[in-house]
Amino acid sequence: QVQLVVSGGGLVQHGGSLRLSCAASGRTFSSYAMGWFRQPPGKEREFVAVISWNGGTTDYADSVKGRFTISRDNAKNTVYLQMNSLKPEDTAVYYCAARRSWSDYVRREYGYDYWGQGTQVTVSS
Repeated sequence: QVQLVVSGGGLVQHGGSLRLSCAASGRTFSSYAMGWFRQPPGKEREFVAVISWNGGTTDYADSVKGRFTISRDNAKNTVYLQMNSLKPEDTAVYYCAARRSWSDYVRREYGYDYWGQGTQVTVSS
């Protein structure tokens, strides 16, 4: 069992930065791939970024590539999402999620075993 606690959301101006953290409980954190998803107001949840168990492989949605960086610290059982050059369209509830294995479908919600509670990110124009 893995529990995920997300923090770091808030209100930021257009062009600003935020860093989200997702702290995991459990001794097996380092064996999980970790993803970030977001749900904009009135829309479905969408993929943002994912990182493999050792940090060696990452993938990003086109909408955030070059602006967001996913990273992890397995010694601290934490995954991060550094968000720079934020835009109003980045406004959403952000979730982290854990999956036991990497696959061709890491961008899909299906296959993620555990989810954090979500944190609100609001970018003002």
